[in-house]
Amino acid sequence: MTIDGTQEAPRDCALDGQLPFDVFARNCPSRDTLGHVTGRWGSLTLGALREDTLRFNELRRRVEGVSEKMLSQTLHALERDGLVHREAQPTNPPRVDYRLTPLGQDITKRLMGLIDLVEARMPDVLAARKSYDGGR
Repeated sequence: MTIDGTQEAPRDCALDGQLPFDVFARNCPSRDTLGHVTGRWGSLTLGALREDTLRFNELRRRVEGVSEKMLSQTLHALERDGLVHREAQPTNPPRVDYRLTPLGQDITKRLMGLIDLVEARMPDVLAARKSYDGGR
């Protein structure tokens, strides 16, 4: 529904690769990938992998607070989207390494710009929170 009350036409998305992708379209697969990249565990996992190949437990230690189940689900989603490569080593016990793909490196580079900006501006955020909370 639009502001004037008329029905809004549904937006199409490039499910067949012919139309441009539109993350604002409800059924566009780009929306899922954006969620995987920008969700709490996805962004932290990508950020943790930006400099090195890590094993599962190394990742879990680096991304404090993530459960084994959530990290596993996150890694599966990122691997499915082509952002993370999983390599199982034929050792005893089995060893599994995770690293960013070239696509994952490209996306993570841009994501780290946002993370760096958030960290740099935290004094402003904390001041805004204090002002907001004091005014209630």
